[in-house]
Amino acid sequence: APPPPREARVRALRGAGGVLLDRALVLWFPAPRSYTGEDCLELHLHGGRAVLAAVSARLAELGLRPAEPGEFTRRAFLNGRLDLLQAEAVADLAAAETEAQRRQALAQMQGGLSAVLGAWKERLVGLLAMQEALIDFPDEDLPGSAGCKALAALEALQAEIAAHLDDGCRGERLREGLTFAIIGRPNAGKSTLMNALVERDVAIVAPSPGTTRDVLEARLDLGGVPVTLLDTAGLREATDAVEAEGVRRAEARVADADFVVEVIDATDPPPHGGLPACRGRVLKVASKLDLAPLPEGADLGVAAPSGLGLGALRAALAGEAMRLTESAGPPPLTRARHRAALGEAAAHLAAARMAAMPELRGEDLRLALRALGRLTGEVGVEEVLDSLFRQFCIGK
Repeated sequence: APPPPREARVRALRGAGGVLLDRALVLWFPAPRSYTGEDCLELHLHGGRAVLAAVSARLAELGLRPAEPGEFTRRAFLNGRLDLLQAEAVADLAAAETEAQRRQALAQMQGGLSAVLGAWKERLVGLLAMQEALIDFPDEDLPGSAGCKALAALEALQAEIAAHLDDGCRGERLREGLTFAIIGRPNAGKSTLMNALVERDVAIVAPSPGTTRDVLEARLDLGGVPVTLLDTAGLREATDAVEAEGVRRAEARVADADFVVEVIDATDPPPHGGLPACRGRVLKVASKLDLAPLPEGADLGVAAPSGLGLGALRAALAGEAMRLTESAGPPPLTRARHRAALGEAAAHLAAARMAAMPELRGEDLRLALRALGRLTGEVGVEEVLDSLFRQFCIGK
């Protein structure tokens, strides 16, 4: 017999013929108060491979099967225990590498973003009801200001959604991680700085210029934000085809980087300008500060082999990472899917404001409501479900 609901009990697990397989903790969660909303029994086994194999084999003999990737969370969604945003957050929480990622995923899993969308949906339903009344009962004794109030409320809702979209993609950046690129002339000290920041030998360091030919990557945790640090080929007129390709790759990665660290040789500072195009801000860091004073125009100085200035540089990089990802406003969007659906809702609200006929305004409001519904999984999400739950580990 199962133990009392939600109380752990030690039970003997036996195989065919009564052979003892393990003595395990057993927890019983009857529906609907379980993770999936269904009857659920948890077995907390000793972790040896032989124990797991024996118990799994016995469960298979009894007609059970291993769960598919994400199957428990999918069942929780289908049974109404989670909405789609919360289900996505479960995957994000399992994949979180840093403290900031954990906090963001947990806030979404607890329904922070869902609550914001739910409030918008409630207001939109009210607007749609008001619009339908204006369409269906044009000759009734409705307040003359009803249409004006509806338009004002529509404009306010559109403005709130637009402000939420205009957040610099902070949530996506934190979930996926930032990219910081180190650039500079050959032999400026880029690779030495890279190795010092990640505290291991990622890049080859040699006195001859042009040692780095490809883009090297290393992962860092800066202020709780995951950052991929790039060491790039020295920027100069290439002397051969391989170096030219390295420079081209460097410029391409710099163009997409969230932040750029330009390394300047303090003993031979370059003239101003000449940087490749980049979307991120640029921090000018002078290297070899133990051999020369801080050059004019440099923001910080370091002597990487001795560690001079590295603390200040790490603090500056962490501050930039947090600036790019922190949000003091409502819970951020964390996936491109969220941004696309919310952008579609905003576009329909804008069209509704400009609609020449009440019937057209009502249709745009319905389309906006449908776009919001796709965010939480209320409508049209089968293709999203298949893509999402394939990313889960087995079972979860």
